[in-house]
Amino acid sequence: MSVTTPDVVLPLDEPTTTFADLGLAEPLVRKLAQNGVTVPFPIQTATIPDAMAGHDILGRGRTGSGKTLSFGLPLLTRLVGGRTERRKPRAIILTPTRELAMQVSDALQPYGDVLGLKLKVVCGGTSMSNQIYALDRGVDVLVATPGRLRDLINRGSCSLDDVSIAVLDEADQMADLGFMPEVTELLDLIPAGGQRMLFSATLENEIDSLVKRYLVNPISHEVDAAQGAVTTMSHHVMVVKPRDKAPVTAAIAARKGRTIIFVRTQLGADRVSEQLRESGVRADALHGGMTQGARTRTMEDFKGGKVNVLVATDVAARGIHVDGIDLVLNVDPAGDHKDYLHRSGRTARAGQSGTVVSLALPHQRRTIFRLMEDAGVDASRHIIGRGDLFDEEVAEITGARSLTEVQAEAAMGAAQQAERDAAKLARELEHAQARATELREEATKLVGRAARERGEDPDEAIAKAVADQAAAEAEFEAKRRMRAAAKASKAESARNEQRSDDRRPYQGDRDRRPHGRRDDRGGSSSRDDRRPYGRRDDRGGFRSDDRRATSARDGDRAPRRDDSRGRPFTGRTDKPRWKRGN
Repeated sequence: MSVTTPDVVLPLDEPTTTFADLGLAEPLVRKLAQNGVTVPFPIQTATIPDAMAGHDILGRGRTGSGKTLSFGLPLLTRLVGGRTERRKPRAIILTPTRELAMQVSDALQPYGDVLGLKLKVVCGGTSMSNQIYALDRGVDVLVATPGRLRDLINRGSCSLDDVSIAVLDEADQMADLGFMPEVTELLDLIPAGGQRMLFSATLENEIDSLVKRYLVNPISHEVDAAQGAVTTMSHHVMVVKPRDKAPVTAAIAARKGRTIIFVRTQLGADRVSEQLRESGVRADALHGGMTQGARTRTMEDFKGGKVNVLVATDVAARGIHVDGIDLVLNVDPAGDHKDYLHRSGRTARAGQSGTVVSLALPHQRRTIFRLMEDAGVDASRHIIGRGDLFDEEVAEITGARSLTEVQAEAAMGAAQQAERDAAKLARELEHAQARATELREEATKLVGRAARERGEDPDEAIAKAVADQAAAEAEFEAKRRMRAAAKASKAESARNEQRSDDRRPYQGDRDRRPHGRRDDRGGSSSRDDRRPYGRRDDRGGFRSDDRRATSARDGDRAPRRDDSRGRPFTGRTDKPRWKRGN
């Protein structure tokens, strides 16, 4: 039944499926309602009943479609009432990245607490000893990355003998990252006959072989699968010149609201985030080269609003779940259409709207347009130049703002912070002055009391103490002024000396060498400064400039030395150096 109007048709009494209708336990339904989750997403409506019945599930859906609760809630419900042995979890959830493992654990932990079940994240970059300790105490559900879980099994700290439910989340990314050998090794350790659930955006060769090998008569559910045709998401390609790429990126990043920027490399993430910070944009980088603690702090700052822009690599594309991300900016093109879809999946999550913008250099246009076709995306195309940077259409699409405006806001914020600091210092000064007054009054009372104990006049003692204090303060102030005056005099003398040196004309080496000015070759140009035996020749010796030297002058010279055999000394010998002493 419906009521028809000239413009719209409104359905009445349309049935709505609730989580209670899906067969979930009452404590889970209440907890979901407390968290504001009352109506299941399509993939949850389709998957939960079959998962509750114990069937193997093959789910296909884009990120942000609600897959975590679709397999997590049935998994927790089926584990209620069982007993978990030390180091033997009863269910495992395998994820490709640390961020996704933590995201899955955070999403399921509140519901596990309601049912009395323990969850533990096992991934690289975190304390292995802490994970071993948790396994020794007993863990019902293990959310793990393949590499770290295999290491724990090899150390004897974990066994999969009691696992009855195994979930592979984002199986296609595991294949892309080369984790299939570890995944198959782990699945071979799980006893046959249990429940298997596999979720992937695509079903390519490796994933298809995995399904055939480990899933028994799986029930397939496909919602918003590998295509990007999401009605709440718009895609745009902006062709920019190389010199315009950085300013366009900064202008878009300066928009209001949360933005994720994707680049290819870790160095690129650090470089772009640093450039944005220099432009006044609150940005930070997230990539696999950071420690887990740094990555966690970065994500907390991004979620908490301390950072508006997150510059990430593809490794982080599938592990980021932050509400309110309405723009994804691809500064570097995605490697393939799957990476593009997973980047895009950071926005328009859970039915919200979002925008995906890709920057393309002129020589990258064909590659990006082909990538859009493979992803099933119909993207609008724009040619952006320096003059069109703040075109009305571009500003409407991305919310780009002038960097001058951003810097003005930053300066205004800094000024406001400075004013707050000044007000705080003023309050502290006022408090210190009040405290000083209280201490003086207390000191006066104590001086008077001490005088009475000695049998002296309290008023005279107090007056004397005040006079002594004033004299001490005057002496301290005089010494301070003397030190300041001496320091100023010393600085003035240094400046005067510098000014006198600057005014002194350049004399070359005339002030230092009494025999005349230096020539351009570094020697003296005065004949009186020459050596007595003439100029230095090119071979390092000296030759006479006057070949007509008289015998009288020759007679003034020192006689030549002869060697021990009577021969004139020539300064040369044909003997080797080691024989010259003989």
